[in-house]
Order: sequence, then C-alpha cells, then structure tokens
Amino acid sequence: MGDDTDGHVDDLTRFVAPNTVVTVVEQDPQDDNYRPLQDNLKRLRALRDQDGNPLRIIELPMPGIIEHKGQRLPASYANFYIANSVVLLPTYRHESTDTIAAQTLQQLFSGRRVVGIDSTNLIWGLGSFHCLTQQQPVA
Repeated sequence: MGDDTDGHVDDLTRFVAPNTVVTVVEQDPQDDNYRPLQDNLKRLRALRDQDGNPLRIIELPMPGIIEHKGQRLPASYANFYIANSVVLLPTYRHESTDTIAAQTLQQLFSGRRVVGIDSTNLIWGLGSFHCLTQQQPVA
C-alpha cells in the first residue's frame, strides 16, 4: 500500500554485498503491507546466491504510515543511496524506526557514514534518494 510502482525493488530489497540483501519488513500484522512483505521475505529465504548458498537477509523496519492529502505514500528505508563515503538514508520523523534503520545500515556499511535525512516532504513526490539518482535526461 502506498507504493505507486507496484513494488519497485528500490523500495523493497537491496543488495549490499554479493550474498547479502536488506529487505523491509512490516511488523504490524494489521498493516496492509504486512502480508505482502512477509511473502517477499519468504521468497528471499528460498533464493540462493551465485554460489548456490542461501542469501544473508537483513531486515529493515517500515516507517509508520505517511499520508499526504489522504494518499498513503511509498515511504521506505530501502530507498537509500550509496555514495563513495556515505549512505544517504531517508528518514520519516518516526524516531524509533528511523534509528533502527540507521543502526542497521551503519553495521552493513562500516566503511561509510550513514546520514539520515528527513524525507517526509520529499516522499510527497512518490520517491526518495535512490529514485532521485536514477536516469537523468540529456539537457
């Protein structure tokens, strides 16, 4: 719910190493995203890496619901951007899950500084940092 792309990978699951993915998981069974994200997690657990080994799966929380003008927005911590020395993490004014997401990514990217940036207003455009860094048209 809230994902206008019907599940683009940059809002769900991201490779962070050849055998490791981070994936968002909704903890509230009453949330509409709980079942689809549990299904995604189950599918990931069945996958194997290039050497035939199970993937290492690291879970990221989902932030609380963010709405604009009655529309649920695609807020996800998986929409981070990896740069040379930093990882830009979208945050959403949900202190507990913002902190968990930042700590989780910092452990995974120990050689980079994880910088949380409030994306609450940015997500009104239906995307965050990873979306913003995609294809740029020729001027």
